[in-house]
Amino acid sequence: MNLKERARKLKKDIPTVFLCLKDRRTPVLAKLMASLAVFQALSPIDLIPDFIPVLGYLDDVIILPFLIYLTVKLIPEDIWKENRGKEIVLDKKWKYAIPIIVVWILIIILIIKLANIRSRL
Repeated sequence: MNLKERARKLKKDIPTVFLCLKDRRTPVLAKLMASLAVFQALSPIDLIPDFIPVLGYLDDVIILPFLIYLTVKLIPEDIWKENRGKEIVLDKKWKYAIPIIVVWILIIILIIKLANIRSRL
């Protein structure tokens, strides 16, 4: 299996990983590894800064898929098979993301205003 095929397989496995992590029987280590993967994906701080040519994106291209792969391997096979192919039903908890989005928008607006003030000086 080449790299592209593995990447496609991992991408298809992400909904199953999500469902498995909601399962109480999933080991804590698998949940911890998944949390680490999400943190790595969403963190503004990379192990290798993105502005470094080529190397900057290695952590996104190699480390993140590796963390997802480890998460999948840590989920017991019976739990994996049980959740594979199930459809994800989104809870109404998405509303809790609104304050976070508002804070980020305010931060962006503040940065833009500060940049405009500096450019005038």
